[in-house]
Formats: sequence, C-alpha cells, structure tokens
Amino acid sequence: MPQHIGIVGCSAEGAALCYRTICAEGAPLLGPHAHPEVSMHTPSLAEYVECLDRGDLAGVGELMLASAHKLAQIGADFLVCPDNTIHQALPLIAARSPLPWLHIAEVVAEEAVARGFRRLGLTGTRWLVDSEVYPGTLAARGLACVRPTEAERDDTHRIIMDELVYGRFQERSVTRFQQLIGRMKDEGCEAVILGCTEIPLIIGDANSPLPTFDSTRLLARAALRRAVEGARSELAQAGAAAPR
Repeated sequence: MPQHIGIVGCSAEGAALCYRTICAEGAPLLGPHAHPEVSMHTPSLAEYVECLDRGDLAGVGELMLASAHKLAQIGADFLVCPDNTIHQALPLIAARSPLPWLHIAEVVAEEAVARGFRRLGLTGTRWLVDSEVYPGTLAARGLACVRPTEAERDDTHRIIMDELVYGRFQERSVTRFQQLIGRMKDEGCEAVILGCTEIPLIIGDANSPLPTFDSTRLLARAALRRAVEGARSELAQAGAAAPR
C-alpha cells in the first residue's frame, strides 16, 4: 500500500485542489480509481490570517504543528502544506514536527531546474512575495526570482484574499494577473510561479503570457510520488531484514 499522505490545510480552495489532484491522478500510478490514503486537518483560516497580519510567524508555526500532530495520530506518514505563504514558518517548527514535510518551494524549484528555466516571476499574497520562501529557495539552485511591484502586490493580495479564497473568480482579476505576468515577461522572465495555491484556479498555461508553475498541483504530484516510492522503499527494507 502507498504511504498515507497528511495535508496541513490553510485555505479551503487551495487545500481542496491539492486533495482532488492527489485523488484524481493516483490511477496512472496505482490502477483504476486508486490513490493513496489521504487525511487533512484545517484550522479556521482566520487564525492564520490573524497571525500573518501581526507578523507572528511563531503563531503560524504552532498552528501548522498542531495539524501535524493530529495527522500523525491518525497514521499519516508524511506531510504537505498546500499554502505557499505559511511555509515561512516551516523552518521554525520542522525540528519539532512528528513527521517529515515536502516543501512546496523546493518542489517548484526542482521542476524549474528540470525544465531548464533560469529566471522566474513570482506571484502570490503580499505575505509571500515579501518573504524569502521562493527567492532563497531559487537562489540556492542558481535561479533568479522577479517579484511584483508594490502596486501589483496590493492588487494580487486583494484578489487572492477577497476573491479566490472564497471561490470567487472574476474576469477583471484574470486580466490583472495577465497584465502582471506580461510585465514580467517584458522584464525577461521565462516562466511564472503561481505562488498562491488558489491562483491556478484562474491562471494557467492556456491563458498566461508565460509558462506557469502550478505550485498546488506540483506539490500534489510530488506527494503521490513520495507515497508510492516510500512504500516501495519500506517493502525493500522489510525484505532485506527478513530472515533467510
């Protein structure tokens, strides 16, 4: 059996897209209708927003850690968090976590290297694009990161937090993201990171001026691979330890 995936949720739309992707894309790896066991814990989004608004990353980390412990108690083998913004707090709690995590920015960076892109634009909440979650991760692999302007940060933050997290999708918001990505293309970006797990609900390769890195689905696919490969590794270790 594949390993049990634990999802540490934050916003409903992004967590749901990650969950659906894991379930829908399990069949090619595991057979018709099959997918790994998946469990998710999500506190109220308001608790995260309150911490982020006051710059309390320690508080964000404690919320993540509480979810991690609950998922560990029901049998999860490893964790993913389909929310880019709160990855700022992961280094604060990783050593105390009962389970290992896949890091969303590292998954995206690995995909960028594999596809040969060197200069990437970043979109997301203001909390994310002001942080080093992506610039630091990309720089470690020799990749450049272009952030939005101040006005663009304000616009995209509003769209994400006032519309996308509520499942509201408006054409003018699609146009605003297209304008932002078009400007990044003019600045020499080769691709763009959809660095909020809701952005793929309105922007993708079909309507973006640049190739996109869908952080939500990339994380879900990495979790699928980890679940399958982890189970194979455990099986091989058990076989090696069995008496002969």
